[in-house]
Amino acid sequence: MNKCWCLLKEKTANNVHKAFVEEAKAYQRLLMYAQKAEEEDLPQIAHLFRAVAKAESIHARRHFALLEAIADTQTNLERAFQKEKAVNGVYYPEMIKQAEEDGEEAAALVFSQARDVEAQHAKLYKKALDHFIAQRSTEYYVCSVCGYTVEREPPEKCPICGAAKIKFEKVV
Repeated sequence: MNKCWCLLKEKTANNVHKAFVEEAKAYQRLLMYAQKAEEEDLPQIAHLFRAVAKAESIHARRHFALLEAIADTQTNLERAFQKEKAVNGVYYPEMIKQAEEDGEEAAALVFSQARDVEAQHAKLYKKALDHFIAQRSTEYYVCSVCGYTVEREPPEKCPICGAAKIKFEKVV
């Protein structure tokens, strides 16, 4: 398990971490199920999936709060920056290598794109840390295909996955 900022004993901390991961996965899975139900013109089922997803997100947040203290914003930015650097520089390269060795081209592509997006996230966090006091206002757009995140204006074409500008969603 990753470094825990909590005061839980090791076995309990591992169980809380597992519970967090499963609840976070359930949240995402249920949102995808809701989207599919909407596509199949089943709005009430989609509504149910979204309601349960909301509950799962509450569980995940409660578990996370046991594992990691939410510090002041500057500390949180630093932690987020360091995590993005580790994911981008260590974890995804290992996953890409394994996927390529296994001949899993689709997984290697998804991992590669995620790695590149994580690098962009690290840059955004670093920029925010460098200009922490300035607190300048900006808009963010996220590619709905790969997650590439950009400030101010989305590009005509995503530099990571090639998606068209229309695939970028403004973060509100």
